[in-house]
Amino acid sequence: MIEVDGLTKVFPNPDGTEKVAVNCISFAVRPGEIYGLLGPNGAGKTTTLRMVSGLLRPTAGRVRIQGEDVTDRPEAVKRRIGYLTANTGLYARLSPGELLDYFATLYGLPPDAARRRISQLVDWLGMRDFLSLRCGALSTGQKQRTSIARALIADPPVLILDEPTLGLDVLSNRLILDFIRVQAAAGKAVLLSTHALDEIEKLCRRVGLIHNGRLIAEGELTELKRQTGRERLSDAFLDLVGASQTTLSAPLDAAAGAGGTA
Repeated sequence: MIEVDGLTKVFPNPDGTEKVAVNCISFAVRPGEIYGLLGPNGAGKTTTLRMVSGLLRPTAGRVRIQGEDVTDRPEAVKRRIGYLTANTGLYARLSPGELLDYFATLYGLPPDAARRRISQLVDWLGMRDFLSLRCGALSTGQKQRTSIARALIADPPVLILDEPTLGLDVLSNRLILDFIRVQAAAGKAVLLSTHALDEIEKLCRRVGLIHNGRLIAEGELTELKRQTGRERLSDAFLDLVGASQTTLSAPLDAAAGAGGTA
């Protein structure tokens, strides 16, 4: 389980002022749940995910993973987390097989257990055809599958996914989404951030919406749609962030006025 309580992050600006990137955010992700974290660019989503994963120390607030405080016991908690971004780095000169074997060793998996886990992940993610190629020569979709396998090598109970399908083709996208469903069905707590609202509607029952560093809406998708009176998540999203008025109205009005005087 993921518990986020009053999470806040303040960054110093070069001119001596401060920027509040994340402002007192609280939410929870239960085992077996895929929780969607939404927000426009610059809203604070990635900063939030980095704090939840223990990669960034919060200015205030707490994150607990299965009851353990991320700040107090960062190394122990990180072993329970699989963290994935759209640009997770791979060692270009290693093959996916070598990479997975290396990370299995880092996590302390016994050799027999490591071989079984690697074989399982390779089969689940359809990696057999490129298992021996160098990571630097892989396609975007192949790299992302390798990154997911790397994040899951120790079978962590918590997954934190930041734009996991960004730039993928249709087939790779479907494979990744199906795999996320499988992980949640196995009891993992999954925190997912993506700009693809259709993916949120397919995968998530509950979501949190971040805007200007604050959690401005949180709850079940059906309830958020009911509150806004919108059937589509994209329309509800625009209403909630106050961006439902089109910016084309002024130019169109001006154009109409110009046409009337011609």
